[in-house]
Amino acid sequence: MASWWRVFPRAARRYPWPTNLLLYAGLFSAGDALQQQLRGGPADWRRAPRTVLVKVLCDQTVGGPIALSAFYVGMDILQGKDDIFLDLKQKFWNTYKTGLMYWPFVQLTNFSLVPVHWRTAYTGLCGFLWATFLCFSQQSGDGTVKSVFIFFHRKEVGDRPPEK
Repeated sequence: MASWWRVFPRAARRYPWPTNLLLYAGLFSAGDALQQQLRGGPADWRRAPRTVLVKVLCDQTVGGPIALSAFYVGMDILQGKDDIFLDLKQKFWNTYKTGLMYWPFVQLTNFSLVPVHWRTAYTGLCGFLWATFLCFSQQSGDGTVKSVFIFFHRKEVGDRPPEK
């Protein structure tokens, strides 16, 4: 047991992303096993990894779409638009796919490059950038990063159509 305490910090420094991923999965699994014990039953350790996977999949397949839907519909309600589902219908899939590319990259860099004491701030900054992107997409974009570049390029050239 004592050797584990020496090996883990070394592994975390050398392989921070997989180590943190395993730690996260282990903590979720242990939490699931603990709640099983608190309910009076023996811990089913085969169930715990499945539970972690299900929670991650639920976050990506349920939590993300619900949050995006609430954002687009909520903004349209607040802006008094006639069709409060129009932005959602037009931009949801692009935004969802963009988020599926953005957030794993954020977490990969967070756990592999960012020092522990800056991780919350880094995630907050990335959340701020995501919120800015969502607001841009709702106002001017189509839910893709490409629309951001097109928007800024047009501003740079003075909204002129490209010359032939």
